[in-house]
Amino acid sequence: MWICGIDEAGKGPVLGPMVAAGVLVSSDDDLSSLGIKDSKQLSAKKREAVFAEICASYKTAVVIKTPAEIDARDCTMNQFTVLCHAEVLRSLHPARVYLDACDVNAERFGTNVLSASGVSAEVISEHKADARYAVVGAASIVAKVTRDRIIEELKAEFGEIGSGYPSDAKTVAFLTEYITEHGAPPSCARKSWQTVSDILSKSAQKNLFDF
Repeated sequence: MWICGIDEAGKGPVLGPMVAAGVLVSSDDDLSSLGIKDSKQLSAKKREAVFAEICASYKTAVVIKTPAEIDARDCTMNQFTVLCHAEVLRSLHPARVYLDACDVNAERFGTNVLSASGVSAEVISEHKADARYAVVGAASIVAKVTRDRIIEELKAEFGEIGSGYPSDAKTVAFLTEYITEHGAPPSCARKSWQTVSDILSKSAQKNLFDF
């Protein structure tokens, strides 16, 4: 029986894309030899090594949503995440899917993903599934490494941008400096995020007082 796990990385950051990923295996035991854990529990070097092994040995599917696509959504981020998970599910078409739920109601999240995908499958949707099921942990690693690589590309383009999270002082400093200099957010920023709105507002007030 084909089984897949799906997880995403980058739902909350103000910079960079959100990445949803899935890994397809033929058995719950397939990944046991890799010693897979939730991606957040692995070092960057270990994630890269395991990522290479996963992609070499199993079918994967990745969906990348840019800041512009995130800003253009006509639904909540939870609903948007459902659609991204559903897109991955359609690509892999397993008999059973394990989901790392992004909704306070894990069962509802699973039902919504299945409905949006149009796929007929058994769904197991749980909070922290990436720490409980190796196949979801594998998907977590694929999503995290894919996003991290894109963040590194953005750093090469824009300089030090931090992790991209609103709580990161380096990220806020980058956005503040960029918006002050250019009068608008960079292309790598999610313009619909409150962090960007607050910085734009402060910048506008500063310019008014300078005037």
